Amino acid sequence: MKTANEEVTLYDENPSMFRNRPVEFIVTAVLCLVLVGLVIFLVWWLRCKGTQLTITSDRTRLRKGILSKSITEVWHQDVRNVQLNQTFFQRLLGVGSLGISSAGQSGLEISVSGIPDPEQVKELIDQHRRR
Repeated sequence: MKTANEEVTLYDENPSMFRNRPVEFIVTAVLCLVLVGLVIFLVWWLRCKGTQLTITSDRTRLRKGILSKSITEVWHQDVRNVQLNQTFFQRLLGVGSLGISSAGQSGLEISVSGIPDPEQVKELIDQHRRR
């Protein structure tokens, strides 16, 4: 049973490689046959796995990096703006870009591309920032 002060994780995902950039994914896969794409694919995969968007009942956290680490958090009560951008193909594949700004900053504090179900993420943030 959840207590009043307990933070609950609502969403926890990494950016999608194929669904965010399908053409680049296919080209890189073909280049892997001649070993050139293997390095590109590995770096791209590490970047995707090293990026994690977590939405909790209290805040949104973007964690980047595998060897080095960068964490940006925005408390839902401080969210001023949530931006959702999707190209036509991203809409078909269910991914998009998300940007979050707070009252304390002039620009976007959290910006991430290739997030699965971006509309669900926006709705989660909107629901919890109104509390």
